[in-house]
Amino acid sequence: MRFLIVGPGAMGCLFAARLKMAGFDVTLLDYNRERAETLNRQGIIVEGVSGNYTAMVPVIVYEVGDGFDFALLCVKSNKTRTAAEFLKTKLSPETIVVSAQNGIGNLEILEEIFAKERVLGGITAEGATALEWGRIRHAGVGATVIGAKGDAKGPAEKLVSALNKAGFKAETADDVEGLLWGKLIVNAGINALTAITRLKNGKIPDVKGTRLIMEEVVREAEAVAAAKNIKLPYEDPLVRVKDVCRNTSGNIASMLQDVLNKRETEIDFINGAIVIEGEMLGIPTPANRILTYLVKAIEESYQERL
Repeated sequence: MRFLIVGPGAMGCLFAARLKMAGFDVTLLDYNRERAETLNRQGIIVEGVSGNYTAMVPVIVYEVGDGFDFALLCVKSNKTRTAAEFLKTKLSPETIVVSAQNGIGNLEILEEIFAKERVLGGITAEGATALEWGRIRHAGVGATVIGAKGDAKGPAEKLVSALNKAGFKAETADDVEGLLWGKLIVNAGINALTAITRLKNGKIPDVKGTRLIMEEVVREAEAVAAAKNIKLPYEDPLVRVKDVCRNTSGNIASMLQDVLNKRETEIDFINGAIVIEGEMLGIPTPANRILTYLVKAIEESYQERL
């Protein structure tokens, strides 16, 4: 089974390294030639909860061949359309494209470009932190769910089988929208607060101010999901968010990693998406709106900050 992992960030490197160590044919796609050369020379270095190891995964820049069974997108949500448009003319028609990204809207973009039957949605609660190019810390273990489930011998089941062989806790599910909103609410409750306060995940429920804001954010998101008749993959959203904080307590959330590296964040696809959905339904989302504004203000003032 051949895998193309698109994006050499923390999560892309984690999936690439684990799949390679399990014996699969894995290639990592980057747009930065200097970084690709570094990874080709040193490999992907992993430390943390899954042990310490180095996986030699070939990294390519633009020169994408065909014959891949799966293309796993691990790019930021604001790069989904660019990456998909590039891959459209490179991948074989048989290649299944999988979104393993934060936020909502990625599946719609991929289905528009590749057609619905070639696209799978995925979520993961794995926690990974990029320490430097090609070196990551696996900070927390969580479930990875792929949908739609489909046939017992279909692509979703094949992908899950491969992920389980690579040591992930993977399973299939039918309700992709519910899965994506389930992860969206978790990300909304954690990521922006870490980006603003620079706290690790585990501290968000422990600090009174961040805990109270998190509770408001989650309640708003839950109300929007309920109005859209979305069935979440857990009973109590707030309990779920706090559980994720504990399970990934040492993790530096992806949005905080973006802020620390002065990069554009995914705020528009997470808290910002909840605000937009709320507006369409007439549901107020002031806590999500304020977090969106604050993160956008941080992005716009990287060069002026003390």
